[in-house]
Amino acid sequence: MKGFRDPQRTQSFLSCFGPIRQHFALKRHLLRAPLYRKQLAGRFAA
Repeated sequence: MKGFRDPQRTQSFLSCFGPIRQHFALKRHLLRAPLYRKQLAGRFAA
């Protein structure tokens, strides 16, 4: 990745970031706005 100079730091960041992104990532293009907000709020509360 362009912002990281050390490949080891890049790998450690991405290995931590992957599960977090999977938890919060919603398929926004498939949801209407009220439902998206409700699901996102639920994921932040969990």
